[in-house]
Amino acid sequence: MTATYDTVLQDALSLSLEERSRIATRLIESVDDDDIELSPAWQAEIERRIEDMRSGKSRRIPHEEVMAEMRELIVNLK
Repeated sequence: MTATYDTVLQDALSLSLEERSRIATRLIESVDDDDIELSPAWQAEIERRIEDMRSGKSRRIPHEEVMAEMRELIVNLK
């Protein structure tokens, strides 16, 4: 990777969770294939989930917390 990539990555990782999430969303949108059409049902579901996040109805769980819980579950399975 280039020095620019490394610099941008390190700068992005130093941002808050909300800022990183917004950047990640925008990056995904920038490579998304506009030729793919979603069914009305999927589009409605996406819009519902976005509204749930914006309104606070759904809880966002930090990646680190999810991974810690998954590791604990895996350890307890053994």
